[in-house]
Amino acid sequence: MPVSSLNRRDFLVGSLATGASLVSGFSLAAPAKPWFEISLAEWSLHRALFGGQFTNLDFPKIAKQEYGIDAVEYVNQFFKDKATDEKYLKDLDDRCKSEGVKSVLIMCDGEGGMGDPDPKARYKAVQNHYKWVAAAKYLGCHSIRVNAYSTGKPEEQAKLCADGLAQLGQYAAQFKIGVIVENHGGLSSHGDWLADVMKRVGMKNVGTLPDFGNFYEYDRYKGTEDMMPYAKGVSAKSHDFGSDGKETGIDYFRIMEIVRKAGYKGRVGIEYEGDRMSEPDGIRATKALLEKIRGA
Repeated sequence: MPVSSLNRRDFLVGSLATGASLVSGFSLAAPAKPWFEISLAEWSLHRALFGGQFTNLDFPKIAKQEYGIDAVEYVNQFFKDKATDEKYLKDLDDRCKSEGVKSVLIMCDGEGGMGDPDPKARYKAVQNHYKWVAAAKYLGCHSIRVNAYSTGKPEEQAKLCADGLAQLGQYAAQFKIGVIVENHGGLSSHGDWLADVMKRVGMKNVGTLPDFGNFYEYDRYKGTEDMMPYAKGVSAKSHDFGSDGKETGIDYFRIMEIVRKAGYKGRVGIEYEGDRMSEPDGIRATKALLEKIRGA
């Protein structure tokens, strides 16, 4: 049919439909989702927090407005007496919502040894984490981070830590909250040992939080590879950067390739811990490096 016999509306509709089909898969297609997203660990600002420059309540706003990061990882040290304070938690949650910030996890320290050789002390440590499970649930976090500390021979420590983690994991499962273990000193900084603990626990909501910088006597790349099958988070530890923007002590491209190959799709949390650069500069340098790797 010649164009002259079509009314204007039919012609325009047909033209738009044809144009849309031509660009299908290009400008009209949804952008691809990045293979990981970035969060900010509160410990990156520990000097400023301990120095009273701001408080935990200010953290979500600072993450978003100063660093352009829309997800945060708390450290319980900065609101230790507020775990059961619903008014405080509501204020914190409201501030997150106001800024469009997601609460990811709470890193818990100082609550006892999950692998304490004394059964009563071990159970007490498990119970001490209950309040943080509830707080994590209230804030919309997916997990709490705990420490796998114990004493004795490696085999015995693994057995004791697995017991404590299983107890806490069973409790946290009621709230659909994960219990994740960081390589954080002692045997927990040996990737093969911590992977063995995870196998002993054998629970879906109990996993790991590989930290790039906390392996000490153990190879960091092997340790990350050991832990990634159980990872529910990744902690991008950094200390210093060269003029090329690379971390001077960690091959980020190599270690993030290990993360990618494991099929990880979650958050990678910036945890700057250096002292040569300022905390803000260290955070920005880590973020720039992660974004470069993500883009590549």
